[in-house]
Amino acid sequence: MGSLETTSPSSPLFNPLDLDDFRTQAHKAVDFIADYYASIESRPVLPRVDPGYLRKTLLPPTPPTKPTPLDSILSEIETHIMPGMTHWLSPNFFAYFPATVSTAGFLGEMLSSSFNWLASPAATELESIIMDWLASLLKLPQQFTFSGSGGGFLQGTTSEAILCTLVAARERAIEKSSSVIIQKLVVYVSDQTHSTFAKACKIAGISPSDIRTIPTSADTEFALSPELLKRQMEADVAAGLVPLYLCATVGTTSSNAVDPVGGLADVARDHGVWVHVDAAYAGSACICPEFRQYLDGVERMDSLSLSYLDCFCLWVHNRDSLISALATDPEYLKNRPSESGSVVDYKDWQVGLGRWFQALRLWMVFKMYGVMNLQSHIRSDVGLARMFEGPMRGDRRFEVVVPRWFGLVCFWLRGVGEGVNRRVLEEVNRTGRVYMTHTVVGEST
Repeated sequence: MGSLETTSPSSPLFNPLDLDDFRTQAHKAVDFIADYYASIESRPVLPRVDPGYLRKTLLPPTPPTKPTPLDSILSEIETHIMPGMTHWLSPNFFAYFPATVSTAGFLGEMLSSSFNWLASPAATELESIIMDWLASLLKLPQQFTFSGSGGGFLQGTTSEAILCTLVAARERAIEKSSSVIIQKLVVYVSDQTHSTFAKACKIAGISPSDIRTIPTSADTEFALSPELLKRQMEADVAAGLVPLYLCATVGTTSSNAVDPVGGLADVARDHGVWVHVDAAYAGSACICPEFRQYLDGVERMDSLSLSYLDCFCLWVHNRDSLISALATDPEYLKNRPSESGSVVDYKDWQVGLGRWFQALRLWMVFKMYGVMNLQSHIRSDVGLARMFEGPMRGDRRFEVVVPRWFGLVCFWLRGVGEGVNRRVLEEVNRTGRVYMTHTVVGEST
């Protein structure tokens, strides 16, 4: 990296990558991180600060003119930043879903940040290999791999995965029939589907009035009913509308419900609907053979997304449908390998052009831990949830309101109503010792 001269000839040269400084400061940063994790259990899980606390009292309104020593910066992080942090990796954090952090992941992140990997063949090739590895672990059919008609890649978020496939479905429908206009397109979800779906629809031009939210109930364990879906699609077709897209979920955010993937695919196939499976939370558990059943029927899906080790994975059944919807070909990006079709050009699989080298993190995790340990870690987490569920079911004061399929247990105080349950949760969280979140499932809160 080059150096930038200051305006004063007598001033020392500014070198943002001094290797001796880098070694010293990187060791200090790693020690700081390790000390943080060593002390995380003793920290309040939730922040105890008022909104705007940093701007009001702690940080100056302008950036520093001169450099600040790293020791001072780390001290400020501990003093000013940490009080406003929610500690997701605390053993007392029982809210939402857990974050996944590992030594291998940290090292992979450091390495990927160190390389000038943009436009590097290794980044693309490693990603395509890693995605085929994961497809194999999940026992996905060949058409979802690069040896078939599809393939996998890493997105920035699950929201982006839904948006990209929604746009691909829209373009496929419009190309298939010149009479199809966007105002006639209808999409389908359950009332348990993640709220990000509605946002993706807005960006893709699907009106909120064209989102069919199908109610679920305890009778189906809050999974989407194929029969209700069939009725809704038939009613829309009779009204002159065009069913476009179905988002099924394996492991919903509120209740961890598992939609019947195969049964929903059978209904959607009759109408030429793009079927996407959002397995953001529970999909990673399916690398364990005992959980793979929850993806049965995936061979009839158009796409599948899941979150694995903080990487957001998306596979498509037919990559041409995605590429034709998202491809761009400006002159300055043209090159012989891409034009020949001999390489994967991931810029045409996503919204943006640039990409992070996330595949290196996944590769490091697989290499350093192996599949056996990753499966064991998942089973351990599910086992902890099962261990918690047992006493809840055995105590008459509590009710487990939905089945525990994976690592989420939904329970409430029996017979005291929503208001009391909310107040109890608020009091528990106010202690700072643990953090739990609420949801509304049917008539239970």
